[in-house]
Amino acid sequence: MSVHQWDAADYSRNSAMQQRFAVALMERAPLRGDEQILDIGCGDGKVTAQLAAQTPRGAVVGVDVSPDMIQFAQEAYPPAVRPNLRFMVCDASRLNFSAAFDLVVSFSALHWVIDHRPVLAGIHRALKPGGRVLMQFGGQGNMGVLDDIARQIPSDPRWSRFFDGFVYPWGFYGPDEYRPWLKAADFTVTHLALAIRDVTHPGRDGWNAWIRTAWPGYINRIPADQRQAFIDDLGDRYFAHHPIGPDGQAHVRMVRLEVDAYKPAQR
Repeated sequence: MSVHQWDAADYSRNSAMQQRFAVALMERAPLRGDEQILDIGCGDGKVTAQLAAQTPRGAVVGVDVSPDMIQFAQEAYPPAVRPNLRFMVCDASRLNFSAAFDLVVSFSALHWVIDHRPVLAGIHRALKPGGRVLMQFGGQGNMGVLDDIARQIPSDPRWSRFFDGFVYPWGFYGPDEYRPWLKAADFTVTHLALAIRDVTHPGRDGWNAWIRTAWPGYINRIPADQRQAFIDDLGDRYFAHHPIGPDGQAHVRMVRLEVDAYKPAQR
C-alpha cells in the first residue's frame, strides 16, 4: 500500500463518508459475535472498533500501513476499552497471517494499492477454509470529472514543479479487471459489482476538508503556505462543472467496487 503522511486526527474528523460506506457493506454480513476478523486499512480505527463491539466472543485485528493512523487508533481504543481489539502496522501487500480469520474486510482503503494480486494472495492465506472476504474501495470511474482534474495537475504550469517524479496514487478497477485476480487467488465470488454513490459535503468548506484529508498524495507535495491555494484551485475547476446545489451541498460522484467472496473449504 502506498505510504503517505496522514493527519490521523483530521481524517477522523472528516471520514464520515468512509464510515457510511463501511456500515452499508457490513449489512451483507451479519455477525454471530464470535468471529475472528481482520480489517485491512483500518485508518483511525472507528469502524474496526464497531466490529469489535459486535463480536464480544471473538477478536478483531486492524492493520494499516500508516504508523500515525495505528497510533491514533491504539490511543482511541485501548485494550481497557476494547479487550478483543488490537491494531498493528502492516502493509496490505505483505500480510503475514495463516488461516487465522473467519472474515477479512477492507473499507475505502485498497484503491491506494495499484497491484492487488499480492493483497489477495495474503488475504487467502489469512482466511480459514470457508472464510469470507468483504471489501469496497474506489472503483472504475470514481470521482468522475474530479479524477480527470487530478490527472491533469502534475502537468499544470502552476503546480508542476511540485510533482517531479509523481506517480498517480490510486488504482480504480472494474469487475472485468478484478474477477481474474480473484480467480487466480482461488476465491469463489458471490458478488462483484460497481456501486455508484452521490456523496455530499457541507458546502465548499466541507469539500475542502475532504480534499485536505483524503488526498495526501497531492497535498503533501505542496508547501504548507500554498496548500489552501492549491485546494481552492481544485475547487474552482471542479465547481465549474458541478456547482454547489441549492441545498448548499457539494456533490461528488463516487464509484465503489464491492467484493464479496470466500475461500473454498478444504476439499
